[in-house]
Amino acid sequence: MAKTTSASFASVTTMQRVNCPTCGGSAERYRSLSDSLVRTQCDRCDYLMVLCEDTGRVIEAYAPSFAPAALAS
Repeated sequence: MAKTTSASFASVTTMQRVNCPTCGGSAERYRSLSDSLVRTQCDRCDYLMVLCEDTGRVIEAYAPSFAPAALAS
Protein backbone atom coordinates (compact mmCIF):
# COMPACT_ATOMS: atom_id res chain seq x y z
CA MET A 1 0.00 0.00 0.00
CA ALA A 2 1.63 3.25 -1.12
CA LYS A 3 0.54 6.63 0.10
CA THR A 4 1.72 9.97 -1.26
CA THR A 5 2.45 12.63 1.31
CA SER A 6 4.02 16.04 1.33
CA ALA A 7 6.90 16.44 3.76
CA SER A 8 7.80 19.62 5.60
CA PHE A 9 10.76 20.25 3.27
CA ALA A 10 8.35 20.62 0.32
CA SER A 11 9.30 17.44 -1.53
CA VAL A 12 6.78 14.76 -2.38
CA THR A 13 7.33 11.36 -0.80
CA THR A 14 5.59 8.03 -1.03
CA MET A 15 5.24 5.75 1.98
CA GLN A 16 4.91 1.96 1.97
CA ARG A 17 4.40 -0.49 4.83
CA VAL A 18 7.04 -3.23 4.58
CA ASN A 19 8.44 -5.94 6.83
CA CYS A 20 11.52 -4.90 8.78
CA PRO A 21 14.60 -6.80 7.54
CA THR A 22 15.88 -7.04 11.14
CA CYS A 23 12.92 -8.00 13.35
CA GLY A 24 10.17 -8.77 10.82
CA GLY A 25 7.85 -6.18 12.35
CA SER A 26 5.96 -3.49 10.47
CA ALA A 27 8.34 -0.87 9.07
CA GLU A 28 7.84 2.21 6.91
CA ARG A 29 9.66 2.87 3.64
CA TYR A 30 9.69 6.44 2.34
CA ARG A 31 10.76 7.30 -1.21
CA SER A 32 11.60 10.93 -1.90
CA LEU A 33 10.75 11.73 -5.49
CA SER A 34 12.89 14.87 -5.59
CA ASP A 35 16.28 13.50 -4.48
CA SER A 36 16.00 9.69 -5.06
CA LEU A 37 16.45 8.80 -1.38
CA VAL A 38 14.84 5.72 0.13
CA ARG A 39 14.45 5.66 3.93
CA THR A 40 13.36 2.48 5.71
CA GLN A 41 12.68 2.70 9.44
CA CYS A 42 11.25 0.42 12.12
CA ASP A 43 10.00 1.78 15.44
CA ARG A 44 9.96 -1.69 16.99
CA CYS A 45 13.72 -2.40 16.77
CA ASP A 46 15.03 1.08 15.87
CA TYR A 47 16.30 -0.03 12.43
CA LEU A 48 17.17 2.73 9.95
CA MET A 49 18.53 2.56 6.40
CA VAL A 50 18.80 5.53 4.04
CA LEU A 51 20.13 4.88 0.57
CA CYS A 52 20.33 6.50 -2.83
CA GLU A 53 17.95 4.78 -5.23
CA ASP A 54 20.03 5.83 -8.26
CA THR A 55 23.41 4.51 -7.10
CA GLY A 56 22.45 2.01 -4.38
CA ARG A 57 24.92 3.67 -2.00
CA VAL A 58 24.11 3.66 1.70
CA ILE A 59 23.81 7.21 3.05
CA GLU A 60 22.99 6.34 6.66
CA ALA A 61 22.41 3.07 8.51
CA TYR A 62 21.61 2.12 12.08
CA ALA A 63 20.64 -1.30 13.39
CA PRO A 64 21.30 -1.57 17.14
CA SER A 65 20.84 -5.35 17.14
CA PHE A 66 23.95 -5.83 14.97
CA ALA A 67 27.43 -5.45 16.43
CA PRO A 68 30.07 -4.27 13.89
CA ALA A 69 32.28 -7.26 14.77
CA ALA A 70 29.48 -9.65 13.77
CA LEU A 71 29.38 -8.14 10.28
CA ALA A 72 33.14 -8.33 9.67
CA SER A 73 34.34 -11.38 7.78
